[in-house]
Amino acid sequence: MKTRKIRQDGKMVSEVGLGCWSFGGSYGPTTEAEAHETLAAARDLGLDFLDTANVYGMGVSETIIGTFLNGNAGDFTIATKAGIWRDPETGKRSFNNKAPYLRDALEASLCRLGLDHVDLYYMHRRDADLPIEEVMETLLAFKKEGKIGGIGFSEISPASLRRAVAVGPVDAVQSEYSLWTRQPDLGMIQACAELDVAFVPFSPLGRGIFAQTPPDPTQFEPGHFRTGTPRFTEPNFSLNVAKVQEFHALARDLGTTSIVLCIAWCLARGAHLIPIPGTRTAAHLRECVEGSSFAMTDQTMAQIEAVLPVGWAHGDRYTHDQWVGVEGYC
Repeated sequence: MKTRKIRQDGKMVSEVGLGCWSFGGSYGPTTEAEAHETLAAARDLGLDFLDTANVYGMGVSETIIGTFLNGNAGDFTIATKAGIWRDPETGKRSFNNKAPYLRDALEASLCRLGLDHVDLYYMHRRDADLPIEEVMETLLAFKKEGKIGGIGFSEISPASLRRAVAVGPVDAVQSEYSLWTRQPDLGMIQACAELDVAFVPFSPLGRGIFAQTPPDPTQFEPGHFRTGTPRFTEPNFSLNVAKVQEFHALARDLGTTSIVLCIAWCLARGAHLIPIPGTRTAAHLRECVEGSSFAMTDQTMAQIEAVLPVGWAHGDRYTHDQWVGVEGYC
């Protein structure tokens, strides 16, 4: 597995990471044993970058990773997040970037992970009422204490990134990015390259739309994240599936799969990109990792663009409520 830089101090990780949101059940039920099998496969495949968050299953994802690590991260580089707060009774979401809350959240994450520090700590969402400069000061204090190795932000704007970098080094920015979610092309990927910040695309496989067998929205269980999402509701869903069939045909012509091609495309968008596909199964993970070895060419990139041009997807990627906290910039 080839590597790329995740922190400005030169720390390297596998160029394909593993998003561990699904360990918390957001895409359907799973088990600790299944998740551990996936983590073991990651280790065997040379995939050493794990991404989680305190709200993934309300601590379940971190706990599952912690029981697998058993107090020793070994070769794994661990990233986690905080900043989203949910009312335990109503489930209503809000945001908190204040130092006391973040400290408590970090300590709780470390406890669940069974570690004394994490390699990368993200603000999962920005609290718009708190200047990002103050948030940076809090994170820099955690770094000075040795609690975190690097600083990241999720779903912020290029302008916010520049404000944060003026205070101290930001190592990574995480945003949704894939062949059907291209907003980061309008400034964030460029800003990260300019500022020597890693860009970490989550959901690089379009939340399952690029799977050979597409998800069936009629089978989504209560609480499933994609329920009601515009791209997975009709008529948008059927239109999107029809378009993806053209992409499947291109992948077959190239002697590969759509999953491999999606990951390879993402890697080819810039040397500072480190996609983190999420999966609950070892078999799916192995296919994702094959994207690292696919021989991408300019011709193939042009063929992909011809089949799936910018803006081809029908519907928004989030519901109205899910958009809250994501910074716009275009």
